[in-house]
Amino acid sequence: MNKDFIITFSKQRFSPLQAKAEDIDIVDIAHALSLMCRANGHIRHFYSVAQHCLNCAAEAGVRGLSEKLQLACLLHDASEAYISDITRPIKRSLPQYLAFEEVLQNQIFDKFELIPLKEEEHVLVKEIDDALLYYELLELMREEIFEERPAISSIPDLEQRDFLEVKEAFLKEYERLAETVCRQP
Repeated sequence: MNKDFIITFSKQRFSPLQAKAEDIDIVDIAHALSLMCRANGHIRHFYSVAQHCLNCAAEAGVRGLSEKLQLACLLHDASEAYISDITRPIKRSLPQYLAFEEVLQNQIFDKFELIPLKEEEHVLVKEIDDALLYYELLELMREEIFEERPAISSIPDLEQRDFLEVKEAFLKEYERLAETVCRQP
Protein backbone atom coordinates (compact mmCIF):
# COMPACT_ATOMS: atom_id res chain seq x y z
CA MET A 1 0.00 0.00 0.00
CA ASN A 2 1.32 3.43 -0.97
CA LYS A 3 1.71 5.57 2.15
CA ASP A 4 3.01 8.65 0.32
CA PHE A 5 -0.28 10.48 0.09
CA ILE A 6 -2.19 13.39 1.51
CA ILE A 7 -5.89 13.34 2.26
CA THR A 8 -7.64 16.12 0.40
CA PHE A 9 -10.74 18.08 1.40
CA SER A 10 -12.87 15.64 -0.63
CA LYS A 11 -11.26 12.72 1.28
CA GLN A 12 -9.21 11.69 -1.76
CA ARG A 13 -5.93 9.90 -0.99
CA PHE A 14 -3.74 11.94 -3.29
CA SER A 15 -0.13 11.00 -4.04
CA PRO A 16 1.60 14.22 -5.14
CA LEU A 17 4.57 12.26 -6.50
CA GLN A 18 2.41 9.80 -8.44
CA ALA A 19 -0.64 11.89 -9.22
CA LYS A 20 -3.29 10.66 -11.60
CA ALA A 21 -5.63 12.91 -13.54
CA GLU A 22 -8.70 11.28 -12.02
CA ASP A 23 -7.46 12.26 -8.54
CA ILE A 24 -7.28 15.99 -9.39
CA ASP A 25 -10.41 17.76 -8.19
CA ILE A 26 -11.30 21.41 -8.78
CA VAL A 27 -13.15 21.55 -5.43
CA ASP A 28 -10.02 20.39 -3.61
CA ILE A 29 -7.98 22.99 -5.46
CA ALA A 30 -10.42 25.82 -4.71
CA HIS A 31 -10.76 24.82 -1.07
CA ALA A 32 -7.05 24.46 -0.35
CA LEU A 33 -5.99 27.60 -2.22
CA SER A 34 -8.67 29.68 -0.47
CA LEU A 35 -7.09 28.73 2.87
CA MET A 36 -3.45 29.39 1.86
CA CYS A 37 -2.06 32.81 2.62
CA ARG A 38 0.16 34.57 0.10
CA ALA A 39 3.67 35.75 1.02
CA ASN A 40 4.02 32.99 3.60
CA GLY A 41 1.65 35.02 5.79
CA HIS A 42 3.96 38.05 6.02
CA ILE A 43 1.32 40.54 4.92
CA ARG A 44 -0.97 42.88 6.77
CA HIS A 45 -4.08 40.70 6.49
CA PHE A 46 -5.10 37.33 5.16
CA TYR A 47 -5.06 37.26 1.38
CA SER A 48 -5.29 33.82 -0.18
CA VAL A 49 -3.61 32.15 -3.12
CA ALA A 50 -7.12 31.59 -4.55
CA GLN A 51 -7.83 35.33 -4.42
CA HIS A 52 -4.49 35.95 -6.15
CA CYS A 53 -5.46 33.46 -8.87
CA LEU A 54 -8.84 35.14 -9.32
CA ASN A 55 -7.05 38.47 -9.73
CA CYS A 56 -4.69 36.94 -12.28
CA ALA A 57 -7.61 35.53 -14.29
CA ALA A 58 -9.37 38.92 -14.13
CA GLU A 59 -6.21 40.67 -15.35
CA ALA A 60 -6.00 38.25 -18.29
CA GLY A 61 -9.65 38.96 -19.09
CA VAL A 62 -9.24 42.75 -18.96
CA ARG A 63 -6.21 42.41 -21.25
CA GLY A 64 -8.48 40.66 -23.76
CA LEU A 65 -6.66 37.34 -23.54
CA SER A 66 -8.46 34.14 -24.46
CA GLU A 67 -10.60 32.20 -22.00
CA LYS A 68 -7.98 29.46 -22.21
CA LEU A 69 -5.35 31.89 -20.89
CA GLN A 70 -7.77 33.21 -18.27
CA LEU A 71 -8.23 29.62 -17.07
CA ALA A 72 -4.46 29.07 -17.13
CA CYS A 73 -4.11 32.16 -14.92
CA LEU A 74 -6.81 30.88 -12.57
CA LEU A 75 -5.05 27.51 -12.25
CA HIS A 76 -1.40 28.61 -12.44
CA ASP A 77 -0.83 27.90 -8.72
CA ALA A 78 -3.11 24.84 -8.52
CA SER A 79 -0.22 22.49 -7.74
CA GLU A 80 0.13 24.35 -4.42
CA ALA A 81 -3.19 22.80 -3.35
CA TYR A 82 -1.39 19.46 -3.26
CA ILE A 83 2.26 20.29 -2.50
CA SER A 84 1.95 23.68 -0.79
CA ASP A 85 4.35 26.44 -1.71
CA ILE A 86 7.84 27.41 -0.80
CA THR A 87 9.08 30.99 -0.86
CA ARG A 88 10.83 31.97 -4.09
CA PRO A 89 14.36 32.29 -2.62
CA ILE A 90 14.23 28.73 -1.29
CA LYS A 91 12.29 27.26 -4.21
CA ARG A 92 15.03 28.34 -6.62
CA SER A 93 17.50 26.24 -4.61
CA LEU A 94 15.39 23.09 -4.74
CA PRO A 95 15.56 21.65 -8.25
CA GLN A 96 13.81 18.44 -7.19
CA TYR A 97 10.85 20.41 -5.79
CA LEU A 98 10.71 22.45 -9.00
CA ALA A 99 10.65 19.24 -11.03
CA PHE A 100 7.79 17.78 -8.91
CA GLU A 101 5.90 21.07 -9.14
CA GLU A 102 6.29 21.22 -12.93
CA VAL A 103 5.11 17.64 -13.43
CA LEU A 104 2.09 18.14 -11.17
CA GLN A 105 1.21 21.54 -12.66
CA ASN A 106 1.38 20.03 -16.16
CA GLN A 107 -0.90 17.19 -15.06
CA ILE A 108 -3.37 19.75 -13.72
CA PHE A 109 -3.20 21.79 -16.92
CA ASP A 110 -3.67 18.60 -18.93
CA LYS A 111 -6.67 17.56 -16.81
CA PHE A 112 -8.33 20.91 -17.50
CA GLU A 113 -7.34 20.86 -21.19
CA LEU A 114 -4.76 23.62 -21.02
CA ILE A 115 -1.98 21.56 -22.59
CA PRO A 116 -0.33 22.44 -24.76
CA LEU A 117 0.20 26.07 -23.85
CA LYS A 118 2.64 27.72 -26.21
CA GLU A 119 5.82 29.18 -24.74
CA GLU A 120 4.57 32.73 -25.30
CA GLU A 121 1.36 31.84 -23.41
CA HIS A 122 3.41 30.56 -20.46
CA VAL A 123 5.32 33.85 -20.57
CA LEU A 124 2.05 35.84 -20.45
CA VAL A 125 0.79 33.85 -17.44
CA LYS A 126 4.11 34.41 -15.63
CA GLU A 127 4.06 38.12 -16.51
CA ILE A 128 0.57 38.49 -15.04
CA ASP A 129 1.54 36.47 -11.96
CA ASP A 130 4.58 38.69 -11.33
CA ALA A 131 2.64 41.91 -11.96
CA LEU A 132 -0.02 40.91 -9.42
CA LEU A 133 2.70 39.92 -6.95
CA TYR A 134 4.18 43.40 -7.25
CA TYR A 135 0.88 45.15 -6.49
CA GLU A 136 -0.03 42.69 -3.73
CA LEU A 137 3.20 43.35 -1.88
CA LEU A 138 2.99 47.07 -2.53
CA GLU A 139 -0.49 47.20 -0.98
CA LEU A 140 -0.18 44.48 1.66
CA MET A 141 3.41 45.11 2.80
CA ARG A 142 4.21 48.61 1.51
CA GLU A 143 7.18 47.10 -0.33
CA GLU A 144 8.20 47.52 -3.95
CA ILE A 145 9.93 44.36 -5.14
CA PHE A 146 10.85 45.26 -8.71
CA GLU A 147 12.81 48.26 -9.94
CA GLU A 148 10.19 48.97 -12.59
CA ARG A 149 6.49 49.04 -11.83
CA PRO A 150 4.76 46.47 -14.06
CA ALA A 151 1.70 47.53 -16.02
CA ILE A 152 -1.67 46.08 -15.12
CA SER A 153 -5.02 46.75 -16.74
CA SER A 154 -7.32 45.63 -13.92
CA ILE A 155 -7.92 46.81 -10.38
CA PRO A 156 -7.09 43.77 -8.23
CA ASP A 157 -9.24 42.96 -5.21
CA LEU A 158 -6.73 42.98 -2.35
CA GLU A 159 -9.28 43.25 0.46
CA GLN A 160 -9.50 40.65 3.18
CA ARG A 161 -12.25 38.24 2.21
CA ASP A 162 -13.77 35.19 3.85
CA PHE A 163 -12.21 32.00 2.52
CA LEU A 164 -15.60 30.43 1.71
CA GLU A 165 -16.56 33.47 -0.37
CA VAL A 166 -13.24 33.23 -2.25
CA LYS A 167 -13.63 29.47 -2.72
CA GLU A 168 -17.11 29.96 -4.23
CA ALA A 169 -15.86 32.78 -6.48
CA PHE A 170 -12.99 30.55 -7.63
CA LEU A 171 -15.36 27.68 -8.45
CA LYS A 172 -17.79 30.02 -10.22
CA GLU A 173 -14.98 31.48 -12.34
CA TYR A 174 -13.71 27.97 -13.11
CA GLU A 175 -17.20 26.90 -14.24
CA ARG A 176 -17.55 30.00 -16.44
CA LEU A 177 -14.22 29.44 -18.15
CA ALA A 178 -14.42 25.64 -18.31
CA GLU A 179 -17.70 25.92 -20.17
CA THR A 180 -15.85 27.15 -23.23
CA VAL A 181 -12.33 25.80 -22.66
CA CYS A 182 -12.83 22.26 -21.39
CA ARG A 183 -14.72 19.50 -23.11
CA GLN A 184 -15.59 18.13 -19.64
CA PRO A 185 -16.01 20.85 -16.99
